Amino acid sequence: MASAARELGSRRKDVMIAIQLESRDKKSARRELEKTLDRLKTDYLDVVTFYYVEHHGEWRDIIGDQGALAAMRASKEQGLVHMIGLTTHQRALGVEVLRSRELDLLMARYNAAHRGAETALFPIAQEFETPVVTFTSLRWKGLLQKTSEDPPNFTPPGAPDWYRLVLSNPAVAVALMAPDNREELEDNLSLLADWRPPTKQEFEILCSHGERVRRNAGQFP
Repeated sequence: MASAARELGSRRKDVMIAIQLESRDKKSARRELEKTLDRLKTDYLDVVTFYYVEHHGEWRDIIGDQGALAAMRASKEQGLVHMIGLTTHQRALGVEVLRSRELDLLMARYNAAHRGAETALFPIAQEFETPVVTFTSLRWKGLLQKTSEDPPNFTPPGAPDWYRLVLSNPAVAVALMAPDNREELEDNLSLLADWRPPTKQEFEILCSHGERVRRNAGQFP
C-alpha cells in the first residue's frame, strides 16, 4: 500500500489516505507523522486516527497538554492532516470521545452480530454530525458461516449483503473491508453497482443470523 501511495503522482487528490497513529504523546506523534509522510512521499494525510484506544486513561493521555492530539491539531493547522479520529472497540469510551467534540470522526466496530453501536454510539454521532467509520463488518467472516441454530436449508448471505447492512445505517460514513484477494474485492465492490438498503425482510434475516453467530461463534462484548 505504501508503494502504491508513492506512485499516485497527480492522482493523489483522487485517493484518501488514512493511517492509524500509535503514539500517545506529542513528541512521538509528530515524529511518527513525519516518518509516515516521508515514507508515503505525500505532503498530507487525509485521515489520522489514534489506533486501538481501549482505556479511558489512554484517551486522557492523548488529549492532555503533552498528548498526541496537540501535535495532530498543529499538523492540521499546517495542512499536513485533514481529519483526526480515533479507533476503539469500547462503546463507553466512544461515547466519551463523541461528547468531547475533540475529533473529526470515530472508528468503531459494527456488524450484525455486534449491534450495540446502533443505540450507544450512532445517535450521538448523528447529533454531533460526526462521521463513523466501521470495521469487522463480517465479524471476522463468522457471518458467512452456518451455525448449529440455523433454520433448515439456510444459506448465509454473501459478503456484499453484510456490507449493505452496515452502510445502510445513516450514521455510517465508511465501512472498512479486508478482502483476501482480487476476487473477494470485486465481489465486495459489486455492492456499489446495486446500491440499495436491505428490505425489511432482508434486514430481519441478516440480523437473525447475526444473533445466531453471536451466540455460537465465541464471546465478544
